[in-house]
Amino acid sequence: MQATDAVFYVAILIMSVVIHEISHGFMAEYFGDRTARNAGRLTLNPLKHLDLFGSIILPAVLYFSSGFVVGWAKPVPYNPDNLTDRKWGTIAVASAGIIANICIAILFGLILRFSVGFNVPAGFNFIISSIVVINLALAIFNLVPIPPLDGSKILFEILPESFYFIVRALEQYSLVFLIIFVVFLSNYLFPVMAFLYHIITGLPI
Repeated sequence: MQATDAVFYVAILIMSVVIHEISHGFMAEYFGDRTARNAGRLTLNPLKHLDLFGSIILPAVLYFSSGFVVGWAKPVPYNPDNLTDRKWGTIAVASAGIIANICIAILFGLILRFSVGFNVPAGFNFIISSIVVINLALAIFNLVPIPPLDGSKILFEILPESFYFIVRALEQYSLVFLIIFVVFLSNYLFPVMAFLYHIITGLPI
């Protein structure tokens, strides 16, 4: 990857995780919780959202080890006690970032699909393709049910109380499970991403 391409790639990743996070905040506000707004986190300013490990260190490690680059920003705060419907509000808040990334991937994927054959500026396909890839990767990665990823919040609300031991184990050893997944299993997400990329754009990744 050339230096200029890398700069675009990092910029797209940062803005994608920012949109992911503020989507959580707006959904929480829709369900009655203004914590994110009061904390000044409903903004596209990346400096308000960047996380040293999730936004910089992890993407760099993944890029150089596997080429499958994902990350996260600082979680947008919300108070589940303020939600008008705690269970479904929590699921909606957790799902909002994933849905936002999927919508972005579909929008730019369709742009890429219908731009084939047109005389587009140099670098256009790389930028649009990177937007699709990064947002698909973020959506898929965040569906993994390991805290602090969104998939865990969705799973915990769906599981009956009799499965509380699973919730407790995942929360207690979340960092261990997450590191194991990132190091040994994250490559298995690539075929899923490649399949969805092809479905949306009609092109190989």
